[in-house]
Amino acid sequence: MKKLSLAAMMGVLLVAPATQAQEQGEAANSTGCGAGTILFEGQKGVAPQVLAVTTNGTSGNQTFGISSGTLGCTQDGVIKPPAEVRMLLLSNLDNLARDVARGEGETVQSLAQLMAIEESDKKHFFATLQANFGRIFPNAKVTADEVFVAMRAVMAEDTRLSQYVA
Repeated sequence: MKKLSLAAMMGVLLVAPATQAQEQGEAANSTGCGAGTILFEGQKGVAPQVLAVTTNGTSGNQTFGISSGTLGCTQDGVIKPPAEVRMLLLSNLDNLARDVARGEGETVQSLAQLMAIEESDKKHFFATLQANFGRIFPNAKVTADEVFVAMRAVMAEDTRLSQYVA
């Protein structure tokens, strides 16, 4: 019985702020940035917002996102980088590492497509990533977010590729 009461109380505590925000006319999707915002993107209602905010607050992922410029966050505001790129990195990091090391392959081709790299810049994109492999993949325990940050930094430093990270 105590567990049920505790669960009900937690539900009220989690739902009340989101309901109050909607009653005050604030944006219905005001979850900020973080993994929760990405996971529940496009879903409407109180429950997905509460789950997104709760997920954003767990394990410091929102703080990490803000300080590293990942998970849809920047240090000077909130952006929405393509969720598809993040999902590709999360699910195919080993394949991407192999392709970047080779300077070609299906995964790096998919990445270029998701990042809207123009056909005329793809060879340069592949060669630039390959030349900076050690910087993008500094060790075997590198995370998808770290790869994304390093890749964007490499691209930002390249006059031809900087347009894709602006």
